[in-house]
Amino acid sequence: MIPWLGPEPVFPPAAQALSHPNGLLAAGGDLSPRRLLCAYSQGIFPWFSEGEPILWWSPAPRMVLFPEELKVSRSLAKTLRNLDYEIRVDTAFADVMRACAEPRPGQDGTWIVPEMQAAYCRLHGLGYAHSFETWMDGELAGGLYGVSIGRMFYGESMFSHRPDASKLAFVHMVRHLAGQGVEMIDCQMHTSHLASLGARLVPRDVFLATLKQMTGQSPPGQMWDYHYRHESS
Repeated sequence: MIPWLGPEPVFPPAAQALSHPNGLLAAGGDLSPRRLLCAYSQGIFPWFSEGEPILWWSPAPRMVLFPEELKVSRSLAKTLRNLDYEIRVDTAFADVMRACAEPRPGQDGTWIVPEMQAAYCRLHGLGYAHSFETWMDGELAGGLYGVSIGRMFYGESMFSHRPDASKLAFVHMVRHLAGQGVEMIDCQMHTSHLASLGARLVPRDVFLATLKQMTGQSPPGQMWDYHYRHESS
């Protein structure tokens, strides 16, 4: 059994999360900015499907990326050099969320339900949710979005409408945030795609200790001032 959350944004300790399914901690509550920020600051995030109650998770071990461990394959490095593209931040947040919500091949639905989209757009308006976007030929070709508290960034989802477009945004995001003092990016759950980019699993205590350190720091003023245009020679 897991607890049902009340009206106040109070969560049980992450260590109480279930092992099966890995990380399930609580249910209920709402997606208000106050509750979401409280959750993320404790390493907890919402993840549920249409028709389900809000489910809150804190899996262990945790998939994270330490920016200095970013892996750029030879083929991706070639793409970074040879394509014409532009990287923007926060110019099309709602569009990025909608694109991330599109069902993937082999999937019937999405966990980025309209309720989630509305909640994270509210966070974006408050300056806590951000998008990194790849533009090609004047169109949004790929990107990702996530949540930021202090100098901590929590990646949520990414999409590509053109080959490697999300990877371009990801590489630029990691390199830029590293320059702003971000020492760890939360990737939540293990995927082979994230592992290929250098993300790895760490124990819960390592994740939470680094999380506490990063969320306790003030973000620099230029944290979200980023724009890059690349033209192949």
